[in-house]
Amino acid sequence: MASGAAPTQEAYDAAVRVLGLLADAGQTLATCESLTGGLLGASLTSVPGASAAYRGGLVTYATDLKHVLAGVDQDDLDRDGAVAPGTALAMASGARERCLADWAVAVTGVAGPDEQEGRPAGTVFVAVARDGSAAVDQYRFDGDRHAIRSRTVEAALRQLERAIATG
Repeated sequence: MASGAAPTQEAYDAAVRVLGLLADAGQTLATCESLTGGLLGASLTSVPGASAAYRGGLVTYATDLKHVLAGVDQDDLDRDGAVAPGTALAMASGARERCLADWAVAVTGVAGPDEQEGRPAGTVFVAVARDGSAAVDQYRFDGDRHAIRSRTVEAALRQLERAIATG
């Protein structure tokens, strides 16, 4: 496996907590990933028994797949780009609907080293959606691609855990 392909201990621990909360509530989760390219889903599925709550996810690394797979409005993508709060929100809502899950978390951003759409490396948006409502947070991480991707997964799982815990 390539360096950086396994979840960090922090991501694993957060995934255990998230999956436990969901399983206890009888709820399910889907993911939609861009810059992490499957690392978020891998972090969740590294936990034994993940299938009790994790339904699956979409890896929408290419911008057009955000529209094709996650249902992000093409006009919004054309106007706002792939790395935008509205895009993250639409990715989360789309994944929740398409994967028939109670919750979804989506990540989009710039892993670097170069900027994208005028946004510097380390710019990340994480959105959590549930039952037609969604919220998004913006992050700014430093480091190389590996560090940015790992910190994105950790932040997404912490944000999701807070959202589930507060209902």
